[in-house]
Amino acid sequence: MEFQEWLSLFKEQVLATSFLEWFAVIFGVAEVLLARKNNILLYPAGIVSVVLSMYLLVHAMLYAEALLNLYYLVMSIYGWAVWQRNHQGNKALTVSWTNKREMLTACSIVVVGYIILYTVLVRFTQSDVPAFDAFVSSAAWAGMWLLARRKIENWVFLNVSNSVAIPLLVHKGLLMMAMLTVFLFVVAIFGFIDWKRIYKTQYQQQWT
Repeated sequence: MEFQEWLSLFKEQVLATSFLEWFAVIFGVAEVLLARKNNILLYPAGIVSVVLSMYLLVHAMLYAEALLNLYYLVMSIYGWAVWQRNHQGNKALTVSWTNKREMLTACSIVVVGYIILYTVLVRFTQSDVPAFDAFVSSAAWAGMWLLARRKIENWVFLNVSNSVAIPLLVHKGLLMMAMLTVFLFVVAIFGFIDWKRIYKTQYQQQWT
């Protein structure tokens, strides 16, 4: 596909985007930006984005994708609850690196999630890219779990997912969504850097 054809397809997708889709994207971007700043408002923003996305996906009869967003909804509520339980005063919840047990759990989520999703996609859907689709989702599952626990490595898992999602979306002709994912990829890089800085500041404060 030549650049002019890509540009034409992108313009068509922008013009065809509904208000609900725009709101879903806007709140999704807001969630990532707020997560980068370690701000609790990331959860309500994420919940709005996920609920709108679920409605759009069900309306488009993409039921498997809607179920994946249901997981994101559950993890957002879980993360919000964890934050509220551990939050003290107006200070942001502390961030930390994963320990060996948490990393093993995250990797297990990727492996088990991949096996389940791949099996479902192959047996019950007409997906022509079940392996890539399953990996993108399972890696994102692990990233969301780590994000809920305020673990710095969540950005790594999310960007592993994004790095596969970008060419997958291009393959499907969803150029606007691919460009959004590129943006999220870049934000996640800065999120990782910011969270490392936050962790360093927390460490220094403990010794002052």
